[in-house]
Amino acid sequence: MKYPKEYLDEIKTRLKVSTVVSKTIKLKKRGKEFVGLSPFKTEKTPSFTVNDEKEFYHCFSTSEHGNIFDFVMKTQNLRFGEAVKMLSNLAGMQPYTFSKQDEERENKWQLYKSICKSFSEFYKNELFTNEKSIKAKNYLKDRGLSGIEVKNFNLGFVTEDIDYYEKLEKDFDEEIIKETGLFYFDEKRKKYISRFRNRIIFPINNISSNVIGFGGRILDENKNLAKYINSPETPFFKKGSNLYNLDKARKLSNKLDDVYLVEGYMDVIGLSKSGIENAVANLGTALTSKQIQILNQFYNHIIICFDGDQSGYKAALRAAENIIDELKPDKKISFLLLEDNLDPDNFVNKFGKDKFLDFSNKSSIPIYKFILEHYLNQTNENPSSKAIFEKKLREIASNIKDNFVRKYTLEYFLEKISELTPNINNKYSKNFKSFPKSLAKTKSYYNETKSLKSYEIKEFSFLYILLTKPDLISQNLRIIENVKLYSDENKQLYEEILSHSNNLSNQDFQKLDVDKNLINRVMNYASVKHIISKNFDDDEKILEIFIEIIQDLKNYELEHRISDLESKFSKDLSEDTFNQLKELKKLQKIN
Repeated sequence: MKYPKEYLDEIKTRLKVSTVVSKTIKLKKRGKEFVGLSPFKTEKTPSFTVNDEKEFYHCFSTSEHGNIFDFVMKTQNLRFGEAVKMLSNLAGMQPYTFSKQDEERENKWQLYKSICKSFSEFYKNELFTNEKSIKAKNYLKDRGLSGIEVKNFNLGFVTEDIDYYEKLEKDFDEEIIKETGLFYFDEKRKKYISRFRNRIIFPINNISSNVIGFGGRILDENKNLAKYINSPETPFFKKGSNLYNLDKARKLSNKLDDVYLVEGYMDVIGLSKSGIENAVANLGTALTSKQIQILNQFYNHIIICFDGDQSGYKAALRAAENIIDELKPDKKISFLLLEDNLDPDNFVNKFGKDKFLDFSNKSSIPIYKFILEHYLNQTNENPSSKAIFEKKLREIASNIKDNFVRKYTLEYFLEKISELTPNINNKYSKNFKSFPKSLAKTKSYYNETKSLKSYEIKEFSFLYILLTKPDLISQNLRIIENVKLYSDENKQLYEEILSHSNNLSNQDFQKLDVDKNLINRVMNYASVKHIISKNFDDDEKILEIFIEIIQDLKNYELEHRISDLESKFSKDLSEDTFNQLKELKKLQKIN
């Protein structure tokens, strides 16, 4: 048996060609395409190109050309079925098996798809032609939508005067119609009734642009009826695994890094009408890890922009806690909190596209900062309150799947927690004079913490251990050989410590010829200080931490050199530069 075309198409839509190819060869972005050294021939000058938009790769030196299935088959010597299994797993899809049940499911899917498409097309036509749809048309007009947006999103209106179930049962069995969730059986009237009657409908497509469900908006305010409803879960429609407008928005991921994740259908349509087409919406349920995983296949930065009211804020917080475990080193998740109870549709209608994008650029908050600020606002001076605060943040960080992101998120949280207990380090910093902060300095301190780079925080930790455990480090001086700092201020302080103390043999740091604010910064911002305070008498543990910090600093230097060489290689494409890169990357793997 052959794989169903829809199954193969879904794999292709979920995976960019560059995502698959980059697992085998190093690619560099060049305009709309990616380039790299051919996997089919040894070469010095890149002749291999990848085009995500057109979904193919091409090798100019060998004339090899194809899609993701061809690439995997040729580079890994796999048969087609094996390539499909490997790529379906990479795409997060269930493997396809050719059992009788699978065949039956495939047949059901074809029927289900036909019913949903027929339902959508029929009621789209009703919106434009049935005189009883005038109220729906006026509502959409009042929301600022023209016929262009209505047609682009295939909106419809389910009128009450037509029994579409009767039309469908002429061509489809009762069981499959029932499975779509479009109708329910009314016991009193002994007939099937449309679930979306008297509602504007928003067809929900899967990633391959097939209609799999609907959202419905009632026109008359009725306390007994929900304003919005969605299709119920079916074998082919899972709310937590789909996103509204993803089939259109994914096509923009070759040009844009960001995608807006909003709450409602009208938010997506309103943003699109204003020229912001990289927007999707969740489907009336809490945001899921699966939805984030799907978006991560296409976009590097997810900006979650829920309504600016209290319920929108609560939904945002719930989303943040649900999805922070999906953070990855090369991906970002941020929150954009709108003001004045506005939703994205209202905001863009009121202020326009440019103001929305400008507000987004200036006001988006990283997910870890959003979570921290929320719980910080719930914390008071009570020790129990602070204990709950720390416990909650540790618990949230511990659930992050990626080891590196988990480590640095916890470090970020603990650094901020330590600011609540400034006296905890008195035992180790009593030799350093404390300077009271003026309001201006407090503001400066706050702004500075926002702008600190990760390597600066590592440098603070390195210097903190030098200043608080000089005896220990003086006995192990060899480990600080060839340590390089990047921040000018930290470099200055490091050099002064070594020269003034004669490599830590004389440790009267009060006489250091540096601005005391440099020392204050170290004592305030060193993320390692809470760990050192707990293990102050455990020299072996502190030495282990110190060596790890030094390794992180050396890795940063390595990354910096690799980045410089990659930039150089993209311009000169020389073999010498390429060989240097290769050697550094080998070293990076060893470290």
